[in-house]
Amino acid sequence: MQHRTHTCDELRLEDAGKTVQLCGWMENVREVSANLAFVILRDFYGSTQIVAETEEMISLVRGLNKESTICVTGTVRERTSKNPKLPTGDIEVVPSSIEVLGRCRYNELPFQITRSREADESARLKYRYLDLRNPEVKRNIVMRSNVVAALRTAMIEHGFLEITTPILTASSPEGARDYLVPARKHPGKFYALPQAPQQFKQLLMASGFDRYFQIAPCFRDEDARGDRSPGEFYQLDMEMAFASQEDVFAVLEDVLPPIFAKYGKYSIASSAPFRRIGYVEAMETYGTDKPDLRIDLTAQDVTDLMADIGFGPFEGNTVKATVVSDMTATRKQIDKLCSDVEVISGSKPYWFRLDEKGEIAGGIAKFLQGKKDEVVSALSLKPGCFVGLSAGNKGAAQKTMGVLIKQLGLLCPNHMDTERYEFCWIVDFPMYEIGEESGELEFCHNPFSMPNGGLQILKDAADGKVDPLTINAFQYDLVCNGVELSSGAVRNHDPEIMIEAFQLVRLGEEDVKSKFPAMYNAFCYGAPPHAGIAPGVDRMVMLLAGEDSIREVIAFPMNKNAQDVMMGAPGTVEQRQLDELHIRVVEDEKE
Repeated sequence: MQHRTHTCDELRLEDAGKTVQLCGWMENVREVSANLAFVILRDFYGSTQIVAETEEMISLVRGLNKESTICVTGTVRERTSKNPKLPTGDIEVVPSSIEVLGRCRYNELPFQITRSREADESARLKYRYLDLRNPEVKRNIVMRSNVVAALRTAMIEHGFLEITTPILTASSPEGARDYLVPARKHPGKFYALPQAPQQFKQLLMASGFDRYFQIAPCFRDEDARGDRSPGEFYQLDMEMAFASQEDVFAVLEDVLPPIFAKYGKYSIASSAPFRRIGYVEAMETYGTDKPDLRIDLTAQDVTDLMADIGFGPFEGNTVKATVVSDMTATRKQIDKLCSDVEVISGSKPYWFRLDEKGEIAGGIAKFLQGKKDEVVSALSLKPGCFVGLSAGNKGAAQKTMGVLIKQLGLLCPNHMDTERYEFCWIVDFPMYEIGEESGELEFCHNPFSMPNGGLQILKDAADGKVDPLTINAFQYDLVCNGVELSSGAVRNHDPEIMIEAFQLVRLGEEDVKSKFPAMYNAFCYGAPPHAGIAPGVDRMVMLLAGEDSIREVIAFPMNKNAQDVMMGAPGTVEQRQLDELHIRVVEDEKE
């Protein structure tokens, strides 16, 4: 290769005496005397110590700023002071010449490269090209590449064909805001970036392709959070013709565990079959449809038990409880726990404990003294048990309990096995829900899912014989360690069922035909039953790397405000560009 005979992690003791050429970044310089200086040279692969022993060499490196790229030609020799932590720690290179390939023109760096993860995130994102020089940061991107390659290989081995689908497409009501792209040749009209290749992959099934997949880019204009990147993300998108829910499960249960076991931070991953948990059961038992099965805590309904204790927040509300045995947390830790749960869930949790004397103490204990024996018996309490409680309408009580269980798992290591990957399927999702903003009936998950009960149950709902909120769909989520990796479904491939399903959310036949013309027409030509799923690649790698933020596994992520501070996006454009697109920017009127 040009400029180098070896990389910076290759040389070993057996290479002593060889003349070599290394290239990389000058990470650090330590001058010992006028005739001795140590230079750490780093490249993509590792680092090697360079020892300058002449005034000429020392003068040259002294005149360079850190992170300059250099080419070192020299002789390998055994180190007198070895570094067992470094693969090249038995050797060093004595340079005969040093060539400057790319000079760093700044005396000060925005952060120390090898400690960039300690820097402010805005600085890391602005200087991401420097942040990525940190081997620890780079390691996640390398892992991502390896995981994607492994996923691709596994899918091909399972008979799936990789097919790319369009990026510029039509706007579609799929649950999130679209990114719109103005069409220059069609004034007033817009393309949309796909929220997912949903319609295209179903059209492929109608086209006669049997098994499709791609590492698909998806675009959604939604807010960021720890496990969600704003703007764009990638998923392992797949679809199978003539397939059932169990067929989809079988593929992923075969593909994912070996990848998690090989590349993950933990070597233990669930084996097939993954546990199946109904949506209703998940909400009742864990307070969430994304349960972390590494935690052995569960919830129980204590509404009747707590109904008459005279505690205001419980009156007329659903009350949930979880029992933690051998709780050793201090009062300060419990107060922080309750504060954290309230911030995350929006509702206050409550608690009490059974002390070593068998007395109810702490939290709401004074309201329970009159029925102590009944409470102890109903909850099977033993001395040392802590009881966490939530209250509110059913949904709020469940949500708060879900957060409480998660936080208790983090607080109590004896109740959470962190060193493993625990998968489960959440099944039997409701087909419909009442929208938080609209207050009207909406699709709960994917609008193209097959209802459990087919056409008849939809007709019964339209006739008022069945409550739409009781209709389940063949929808499923894949969850790992409390993180939703994917949503999927058995698809609705019958135009008549599709129209009936959309009519319940106030969209008629003409709406369906106009919003989904290709899919509707394709299904009218005879489509096979099909099912699919799309695990998120970013979230998958985040779990494998043991990271809390998804931005740590994306090469060039946006910040929480969906801004690329490195490239300056989004940014303004020239007026002529707007004119070509027939767009006028209108500023908000100031109050």
